[in-house]
Amino acid sequence: MENLKGKKVVIIGGSSGIGLATAKSIASKGGNVIIVSSNQGRIDKALQEISAESIGYAVDVTNEIQVKNLFEKIGSFDHLIFTAGENLILSNVEDTTLEDARNYFNIRYWGAFAAVKYAAKFINPKGSIVLTSGIASNRPNKGWALGASICAAMEGFTRAMAMELAPIRVNIVSPGVVKTELWGGMSESDREAMYANIGNALPVIRVGEAEDIAKTFLYLLEQEYGTGQTLIIDGGTSLV
Repeated sequence: MENLKGKKVVIIGGSSGIGLATAKSIASKGGNVIIVSSNQGRIDKALQEISAESIGYAVDVTNEIQVKNLFEKIGSFDHLIFTAGENLILSNVEDTTLEDARNYFNIRYWGAFAAVKYAAKFINPKGSIVLTSGIASNRPNKGWALGASICAAMEGFTRAMAMELAPIRVNIVSPGVVKTELWGGMSESDREAMYANIGNALPVIRVGEAEDIAKTFLYLLEQEYGTGQTLIIDGGTSLV
């Protein structure tokens, strides 16, 4: 098992939700965390929760030049984690314009694509990349055409990069419903009702917390034998 002490970890999407929980966990194990987000205010707030040694950069991951410049500025590092994503929007295909559909891929897919493209050459030996998907690709419901498509695309991209970038390990985490800011487009009452309804139907009788998923990211950083894998952490959603 690799010890994270002294390892440099870049987390794109590290200013909130799963990314922030993962950043805090890595810092608690002695890792040096660099968080990346599009909003400097959120970065500054998040850094107060992580560690005094952590730093952050404001970058638009849909801007290829900004992503390229980011990794040239950071230089060599050990692990890349990508958890960035906008608020989830559910819509049926008939109600979705092609422009909106294309734009929905900009952060979650093309942002990750650009990050991997420009980060790979700076990752140290025995380093890794961990991306983020979701169980929508396995268990889509009505209105999840785009979400399911992006998740499936990310999982295919992960397997391809595990071969192309070897011996860098490339894996992906596929969470179920997790309490994060991604559901911020819903009212608080609707959001809590959703958490309760979904959680009560699961074998674990709750939805996930960001800290649950952070443990999976840490596992994928520390183990040295798995690559091209999708780790599903969904409270049993795939079973029911």
